[in-house]
Amino acid sequence: MGESIKGIRRTHYCGEVTKNDIGKEIVVGGWVQRQRNKGHLIFIDLRDRTGIVQLVFNDETDREVFEKASSARSEFVLMAKGKVMAREAVNTEIATGEIEIIVTELRVMAKAQTPPFEIVDDTNVKEELRLKYRYLDLRRRSLQENLIMRHNIARVAREYFYKNGFIEIETPMLMKSTPEGARDYLVPSRIHEGKFYALPQSPQIYKQLLMVSGFDRYIQLARCFRDEDLRADRQPDFTQIDMEMSFVDQEDVMEMVEGFAKTLFKEIKGIELPDFPHYTYKEAMERFGSDKPDTRFAMEIIDLSETVKNTDFVVFKGALENDGSVRAIVAKNSAAVLTRKNIDKLTEQAKGIGAKGLAYIRWADEEPNCSFSKFLKDGELDEIMNKLSMEKGDVALIVADKNRITLPVLGQLRLTVAKQLDIIPKDQFNLLWITEFPFFEWDDESNSWVAMHHPFTMPLEECLEYLDTDQEKVRAKAYDLVANGVELCSGSIRINDYELQQKMFESLGLTKEEIEAKFGFLVDAYKYAAPPHGGVGIGLDRLAMIMCGADNLRDVIAFPKVQNASEIMSACPSTVDDKALDDLHIALKLSEKEN
Repeated sequence: MGESIKGIRRTHYCGEVTKNDIGKEIVVGGWVQRQRNKGHLIFIDLRDRTGIVQLVFNDETDREVFEKASSARSEFVLMAKGKVMAREAVNTEIATGEIEIIVTELRVMAKAQTPPFEIVDDTNVKEELRLKYRYLDLRRRSLQENLIMRHNIARVAREYFYKNGFIEIETPMLMKSTPEGARDYLVPSRIHEGKFYALPQSPQIYKQLLMVSGFDRYIQLARCFRDEDLRADRQPDFTQIDMEMSFVDQEDVMEMVEGFAKTLFKEIKGIELPDFPHYTYKEAMERFGSDKPDTRFAMEIIDLSETVKNTDFVVFKGALENDGSVRAIVAKNSAAVLTRKNIDKLTEQAKGIGAKGLAYIRWADEEPNCSFSKFLKDGELDEIMNKLSMEKGDVALIVADKNRITLPVLGQLRLTVAKQLDIIPKDQFNLLWITEFPFFEWDDESNSWVAMHHPFTMPLEECLEYLDTDQEKVRAKAYDLVANGVELCSGSIRINDYELQQKMFESLGLTKEEIEAKFGFLVDAYKYAAPPHGGVGIGLDRLAMIMCGADNLRDVIAFPKVQNASEIMSACPSTVDDKALDDLHIALKLSEKEN
């Protein structure tokens, strides 16, 4: 059993003891990082969330305290009382390296079994094991710093938006199921048999209703839920800094968000961010092949269509005749890394994401090696290489197809090659705006145009005339904030006119019955006049991931889910007993795989 805490009270955190405390008697508490027994001296590194401090025990000072120290093992919880002294040999690797505590009283508050892995930052332990014992994994300094960073982001967000006149309002967790792009997580009602609540994918409708209600500046750190396939920057439950403003246009919302981002990076990272560049969706796709481009490196897409328009190469010719294009990226000084074998792997990647193939020019030796040179007339290769500004040591990768294939394929190859060449700066933050998104996108399965955004998004005024006649031309008053190739926030100006909202629903193919069933309460609210309004949802988890330099959202969330949306530590989701199902009027219909 552990000892009582009575009579001993912590006065200092481990990592906050300094040389200014020399000569003081203090009390610290924490976990044993490691113990070193030197015979007549014992050293214990004691750890808490602020850092490590060294405890010193001398067998000539107090034998009983010394014996307790000798029994302490890794991850024991201790409280120690003693005098702060200057260290003879300074340890420059820790903040408390100039001092140590000569312990006069020691209490073992709890003993620990040998942990399944060592609690150190530089660990090679498999993530699955660390997630199973997440409460131990979270003792690691690196993860604690990530969660403290996340806390500080939330703190600065609240302070910034409060200062700018925003009111924090909570919206319901149990709400009506409305289409927002992903599957809902459904909650069965015990009282209303056969009916379900949905967990919010976002507070979208409620925050718009708050604008109708006259709360012209709303803010909430909102929990959101989406039943969709997971990846490195997705979790089924996540947090967004949700914001909405009235009597504003697009520039007002973007200015407010940009101010927040600059304040955040200045206060937490000490970085003065420059004004964020603006790219239209079309420009971003044509230059970077992505609507969330990473601009920390160059390698922009080059349009070769005009240069190769007279070529006899059937791949290029066929693409141009079918209203497509021929485009390329050039990896500078990459021929040593992008060998023929590596280019074959890139070709397979390109095919896997929609391309028919990948042409290339690799200039490693005196003469460039071109995969399609035998189809070119004299001088055509030189023209192409001049257009690409190629030099010896460069590699060009070329895709020919419809723009909806060439651009995203080259965008993906651009990122893959940059990672292989290790040319992406690690400690650089490039934030930018993407605007003028298409309002509709073509769906091959239904052979029709479908909404790219939620149905409350306002089209640009000059595009309203095309809603019924030429949907490809319609652009949205929508905007995304992107950082280092990650979408941090997405928002739009909302439709606030009842008749336009009805027209929008109709253009999306919704019947009057569907409109009433899914959005009737919002439509009714608009009959009583809604102010012009817009907002964003800023991904708090993604923001923390970027600012911490983490590769995965799991590193900035205390208890995350894994790829199949389960939580390993608690074995969630789990079955429930028949009584619980009966209360909810539910009978299970399991697939053969689950039986």
